[in-house]
Amino acid sequence: MIERPDIDALMSGELGEWLTAQAQVRAAAREESNGRLVKAAFVVLPLAAFLLFGPGWDIEVKIWLIALAGIASGVWIYAPKAKAIRQTKEGINSALAAALGLTYSHDCEPGAGFDRAKLFRMLPGYSRAKFEDKWWGQIGTRAFTLHEAHLEQKRQSGKNSHYVTVFRGPVMTIAAGRRFHGVTLVERSGKHKKFGLFGEKDRLEISGLILDKADMVHPGFEDQFTVYSTDQVEARYLVHPGYVEKMIALEAAFSGSKIRTLFHEGEVTVVLEVRNMFESGQMDAGRDREMVAACVAQFMAMADLAASVSEADRR
Repeated sequence: MIERPDIDALMSGELGEWLTAQAQVRAAAREESNGRLVKAAFVVLPLAAFLLFGPGWDIEVKIWLIALAGIASGVWIYAPKAKAIRQTKEGINSALAAALGLTYSHDCEPGAGFDRAKLFRMLPGYSRAKFEDKWWGQIGTRAFTLHEAHLEQKRQSGKNSHYVTVFRGPVMTIAAGRRFHGVTLVERSGKHKKFGLFGEKDRLEISGLILDKADMVHPGFEDQFTVYSTDQVEARYLVHPGYVEKMIALEAAFSGSKIRTLFHEGEVTVVLEVRNMFESGQMDAGRDREMVAACVAQFMAMADLAASVSEADRR
């Protein structure tokens, strides 16, 4: 089992010293952004007035030009804060990763866990994707990889198009101690409704496999989760009460929802929908300790889930 990092030790050590210096960086960034706001106002407001009351152009063209000017100035105004927030986030996450014996990188590419999640329809369809905040190493005796995925789908409205977020959250992979005999998918109840009927589907066809709904023996389990598997006996063995308890705890630690897990070959893939994960970087230096503590709580919830996989291996 991974050892829980001491928050007091982290904040009184090198991380705390670095955050003290970073508070000055954030204050300077805030001041620079405020200065840019004033400068932008002197440019954008007169430009907007000129466009509205000057040229005899189509009103839609004028509105689009004003909107573009506003967006461009907003990005320019916020840029110093964005840079300071990213620096703070990377510093906290790197220090926490070192304390946990893991490696952290802000920029990353998706791994095998993401590909497997797509293959088994654990993720929605999307038009573009962004990946960041990769953590990898060992949690206890288990190889572990995690990154955040932000998936967007392009929507069309007449001549205009825009992107809508369809998924944001961590995709985590935990190595199991053995290969599984079958494929088992655990999801929140109600995802796979019968067409035109009440209740859920009894069978899924995914990636050329037939996964049947598994009858679980745990009281009240099916009110919260549904299990589909190619091996009913193994499914009941893997999805034991301790594992389900840790899944729910992981949702709570991330303030997330719609957790789902896949037991496939020799790995467990976990997908969870959240607004932001590990967002330890922010402008209020007074909340640094709170953000570090939240990140520790999130990682310990994941470590507990990894430990529950190990418990199933020993059964």
